[in-house]
Amino acid sequence: MSKWLILVPARFGSSRFPGKPLAKIHQKPMIHYVVQNCIDSGFDYAVVTDNDDIEASVKQMGGNVVRVDDDVPSGSERIALAFQRYYADKNYEYIINVQGDEPLLKGELIKQVGLSHESHPYDIFTAIKPRISTEEDFKNPNIVKAVFCENSNQCLYFSRQSIPFSREAEDFQWYQHIGIYSYRKEALEKFVSKPMSHLENLEKLEQLRALENGLTLGATKLNVNLIGVDTPEDLVRIEGVL
Repeated sequence: MSKWLILVPARFGSSRFPGKPLAKIHQKPMIHYVVQNCIDSGFDYAVVTDNDDIEASVKQMGGNVVRVDDDVPSGSERIALAFQRYYADKNYEYIINVQGDEPLLKGELIKQVGLSHESHPYDIFTAIKPRISTEEDFKNPNIVKAVFCENSNQCLYFSRQSIPFSREAEDFQWYQHIGIYSYRKEALEKFVSKPMSHLENLEKLEQLRALENGLTLGATKLNVNLIGVDTPEDLVRIEGVL
């Protein structure tokens, strides 16, 4: 499926969890689970890293890896540099950013996002999960909410705040954002060429930079319980799920 290329940003340095991609889940480095999910999607892929140990670990399992050692502010900038340096002469139309700390994002879900993007006109495509407002996560600022239009599959806004607000209904549906992004090639180039935007800086959500610069975002619904790894304690929760 040569239209799609998955790029997985995986840097060693992390203020809260240094060396996170190599952290063990059931005695296997976390990055190995992510690589296997990419393989299972059927799309082309590569891990993009700045570290010798991560590179060696991916190669040891037979995975694809490229180096971007530049000091960049985010994973989006890292994959954009990787695309420019290693893949610009290929025929890829969609670049999918899969986070290196999402080992539960299975290959069929990655594939669903990529194929859904092809059938929609949006510059960037992502994923959401329907939830109910009475759930505690609706108030959790670490759970990002998406304001989503059912008729068009378009995302209108993202926030850490509890949105949308209902003046009457006690129970209503909201959408949790799932952090996977499929970029049209030109959209990724435009996105990383722009400085941090006002709303992005306030909410600390880089997808708001896209919206503030006129890029459109769509989404597909995924019914999946993901656990991103931010701390060593999260590894224990993931082992329980697996």
